Amino acid sequence: MKFPSTRTRLLALAMLASAGTAPAQTAAPTAAAASTPAARYAAESKTLSARYQSDLQICNSEAEAAGRMQCKRDAKTQYDKDLAAARAQLAAANSAPATSATAKSAPAVCTDCGTVASVTREQREGQASAVGTIAGGVVGGLLGNQVGRGTGKDLATIAGAAGGAYAGREVEKRVNTRTVWVVKVNFGDGSSHSYEYAQDPGYKAGDAVKKAGSSIARP
Repeated sequence: MKFPSTRTRLLALAMLASAGTAPAQTAAPTAAAASTPAARYAAESKTLSARYQSDLQICNSEAEAAGRMQCKRDAKTQYDKDLAAARAQLAAANSAPATSATAKSAPAVCTDCGTVASVTREQREGQASAVGTIAGGVVGGLLGNQVGRGTGKDLATIAGAAGGAYAGREVEKRVNTRTVWVVKVNFGDGSSHSYEYAQDPGYKAGDAVKKAGSSIARP
């Protein structure tokens, strides 16, 4: 007896069921229970293999040899077709783009964001002005003018003026010395920069900051 390939298993099962010899259900794992494409393919392959063996047993119940051979050919054709479909699903799953859970892009680096590395107090020497230089020179010249006579007196006056000018500059620098707060910041792009403040800006190491023009501010 020759069975159409699409009806071989159903007709055979019906024959065995009516004779009370239906095959036991195969406890093969289902592909739906698997979590990964490879695991689903393995489960599906196991299920298809069990079904194929069951079909072969059904085919052996055929009375005629020709019918048995045709049944087995049909069962093999169906098994190959189902297995090829399972392989195609596996290939499609492996080539599919990654899901959002596994393909999250790295967050963009905030180049204007940074962290305070240190806050230090430093002394800055003041700048001398022309007033201090001139005043020092005048005082030094007057003092030099009181020393010696003739050429010696002239030299003393010049030396006194020069020394007085230098002293005047140094005195003015010290008078104008000031304290500054230096805040060093490390930024997200790997760079670092220091900012000076005339007063305590209130930052401490570890504070998060961001660039604000030529200075910094809290986010």
